[in-house]
Amino acid sequence: MKIRVLGSAAGGGFPQWNCNCANCHGVRQGTLRAVPRTQSSIAVSMDGGHWILFNTSPDIRAQLEAFPAIQPREGKRDTGIAAIVFMDSQIDHTTGLLMLREGCPHQVYCTDCVYEDLTSGFPIFRILDAWNGGIHRHRIEFDLPFSIAGIDGLRLTPVPLSSKAPPYSPHRLNPQPGDNIGIVIENLLSRKKVFYAPGLGVVEKHLLPLMRDADCLLVDGTFWREDEMTVAGVGSKPASAMGHLPQSGPGGMIEVLNTFAKPRKILIHINNTNPILNEDSPERAELAHHNIEVAYDGMELEFFA
Repeated sequence: MKIRVLGSAAGGGFPQWNCNCANCHGVRQGTLRAVPRTQSSIAVSMDGGHWILFNTSPDIRAQLEAFPAIQPREGKRDTGIAAIVFMDSQIDHTTGLLMLREGCPHQVYCTDCVYEDLTSGFPIFRILDAWNGGIHRHRIEFDLPFSIAGIDGLRLTPVPLSSKAPPYSPHRLNPQPGDNIGIVIENLLSRKKVFYAPGLGVVEKHLLPLMRDADCLLVDGTFWREDEMTVAGVGSKPASAMGHLPQSGPGGMIEVLNTFAKPRKILIHINNTNPILNEDSPERAELAHHNIEVAYDGMELEFFA
């Protein structure tokens, strides 16, 4: 099983186009030891030729151009994309589907909640009906493992995560199971498992055995601290109100990850304000002390033996 991190930043990327926080200013000026990042997405394959996209960020075209294994190799029009799995219906995880319109129809997997959002409040599925049949939607049901046609030896098991639906969702004020999911990605040949959850706001009890049993955790790294937006001077919402579990503090992601001995631990979906983007920061050093890695664009992981 091969995993390619297409994008590792939260919404807006890093640097964010309209942000002049210390991180964004520093990386633009070359005074900060940090690397730019596009918005969060990964690709998974068993054979290196047929790939599943998990989310399609607004940066998808640049991400695909930077990834030769998924580019056309056979026909006049070709792609290595076998299917697309949506973890939620957020703009920064779905808008890239519009940039893939020339390749329609696409095989798209999502929950009923996500399907409702993407056919109503943010109707990109309906918009794409005009392009060669648009999408072929497959329903994701909780705790019901599924596989993708053409991706032999791979099993996906979805689990619900506590979260809020996007502002345009018909049930924005009434959160539903299915607004946001995590997925256990399993190589059936080696039994190696990756737990992927870029929007993990609360580590609930039903997640603990899945995370403990995984060989790798690829999880939410959005914020370092609960009041990060305020401290950075760019907003007022706390991390928890935005559906993210900060790394630091009691009950934070570091404390949670320290309870797991087996898995490799990697943070993804990093907000532009997060000090861990600065490779010389004490926060980055603290992560290293706890054997927690920070994902970057182009990072590749393999789970075979």
